[in-house]
Amino acid sequence: MSTVSQPLVVPRQALASLARDYAELTKLRVTTLVVMTAWCGYYFGSLRSGVSSLSGNLFHALLGIGLVSGGTAALNEVMEHEIDGQMRRTALRPLPSGRMSLWHGAITGSLMMFGGALYLGLVLNPLTGWLSLLTAFVYLAAYTPLKKIHPICTLVGAFPGAMPGVLGWTAVRGRLEWEALVMFAIVFFWQFPHFFSIAWLYREDYAAGQIQMLPVVEPEGRSTALRIILYSVALIPVSMVPTFLGMAGSIYMFGAVVLGLILLCFGLRLACLHLPVNAPRSKQRARQLLQATVIYLPLLFVLMMLNPGIIVK
Repeated sequence: MSTVSQPLVVPRQALASLARDYAELTKLRVTTLVVMTAWCGYYFGSLRSGVSSLSGNLFHALLGIGLVSGGTAALNEVMEHEIDGQMRRTALRPLPSGRMSLWHGAITGSLMMFGGALYLGLVLNPLTGWLSLLTAFVYLAAYTPLKKIHPICTLVGAFPGAMPGVLGWTAVRGRLEWEALVMFAIVFFWQFPHFFSIAWLYREDYAAGQIQMLPVVEPEGRSTALRIILYSVALIPVSMVPTFLGMAGSIYMFGAVVLGLILLCFGLRLACLHLPVNAPRSKQRARQLLQATVIYLPLLFVLMMLNPGIIVK
């Protein structure tokens, strides 16, 4: 009986392991957040156009954007496989651990990235296809190599990181408009407390991989804390702009201010410690800030969608 069942068990285990490797290669959790943000952009673009937000094009938009995002993540891991192998939290990824070859990762990433951009361009509109490809190019050709050179990499990486909502918008509208740029600005400013808290929390890992994040080059934490506060403060008025543009109502604006102040409080709690990055207590506060940023963005966009404004065509 066991000899009959064994061949059935092994392939299932192998497939499950391969699926996990692909999920890590394409950074599934990050890609899921990208797709969710793109969906928000699509939703508001559909309101502007007066079309159903659940039309067939939504599937095409999210599929294409997801493919480009996952493919870009895979190529990023190909480019950084040696660095990943030096950092504890990434050493078990499929490429540095040797479970997947570099060629496998590179071919998979290239097919997903270029295929997704082509799909968006042909099925939806050329602007979305080209913008998705430009986003991937900036991420891979500018942000990724800069991580080994200078802390400005965080600023550069915030540009492609803020594009998903814009891509969702152009997938419906076929052009760039102020509403799309506002969604871009919200995600742009949000990324700084989010990524600085990650860099604070994993400072030793980044140092081991020679990644020039700000907490690595300035271990006292003062510059990082200052930037967290400044960008968190700037995020509050930026998050209010959708109400003035007719994208969201007054309930949203009130909620955006409350969420922004809560996020700012978490940043101030970290900054007011006046402790270096490697202090255990500061890392605890950095983790709490990271958790706050992860909760903030989905809540903000859900609130925006639940309390839409009147967008004049």
